[in-house]
Amino acid sequence: MSRPAVVIIGRNEGTRLARCLDAVAGAGAVVYVDSGSTDGSCAMAAARGASVVALDLARPFTAARARNAGFERALALQPGAELVQFLDGDCELLAGWLEDGARGILAGDRVAVVCGGVRERERERTVYNRLCDLEWQAPPGPAKTCGGNAMVRADAFRQAGGFTEGLIAGEEPELCLRLRRLGWGVLRLERGMVLHDADMTRFGQWWRRALRAGWAYAEGAALHGAAAERHWVRERRSILAWGLLLPAGALLLAWPTRGASLLLLAGWPALAGRIYRRAARDGAAPRDARLLAGFTVLAKLPQAVGVLQFLASRVLGRRRRLVDWRVAS
Repeated sequence: MSRPAVVIIGRNEGTRLARCLDAVAGAGAVVYVDSGSTDGSCAMAAARGASVVALDLARPFTAARARNAGFERALALQPGAELVQFLDGDCELLAGWLEDGARGILAGDRVAVVCGGVRERERERTVYNRLCDLEWQAPPGPAKTCGGNAMVRADAFRQAGGFTEGLIAGEEPELCLRLRRLGWGVLRLERGMVLHDADMTRFGQWWRRALRAGWAYAEGAALHGAAAERHWVRERRSILAWGLLLPAGALLLAWPTRGASLLLLAGWPALAGRIYRRAARDGAAPRDARLLAGFTVLAKLPQAVGVLQFLASRVLGRRRRLVDWRVAS
């Protein structure tokens, strides 16, 4: 079997991209897909031997569109490639993953996607990096979905039609859903796969990232919520209940109830308590469980904004462009 081809996507990743490219030296075909960088990323990738695809500025950028373009270039460069490793430009592949991932995906006839552990490079630098690290944690074994860093079978990817390019987020779970409908599986290995470098230092970045997640949940539910899987219907309902209906009801009814309705806001700490207990049962340290509980509840607010923005876009017939959370101040 030939070595997996590698597709890296990025935009203004700087030194993160350099580490990403250096970590895949010696792999099969390496393709870098750029979404409008202004920091010399394309020249850096070309100098390191990657085949560079600069996306057309006339069409909206999405990670899904970038990965599809990279996949096509990789298969053109390496026609016999059975496997393709997708990487985000802010991630560094760990040594030995390509070999272990290939063994994992080929061990079962119907495994289409394999992924491994993701950890933050500078977990303790900011509270937001720590939150990202907690978010990446998931148990090994058969899974329903993967993240942006994953290895795929080329034939299964083609059979499913690749990523849905119009999605500004949530494209990986949506692809995995369609793969599962075709009888393919997703497998998460216990071993580490990548180091991620979120470099998230400001509350505004975290807020925009959570808003984008709300949009993704709403769009995923709109696409597949009526099917048997009820894709992201529960998540959308939870966001609207905790992030919109509860605070709106508490505030709007405050005058007629002489403030009694504000007691509804006690639902937030109650929810945080449930999340804390669940995280602690799953093995999280008390500090991590508290952090996860507090920010999970707080995230309902920007996520609700994202849901409402998606619904407004459908009514107005407008498509939103990529939400780049890194640029928030």
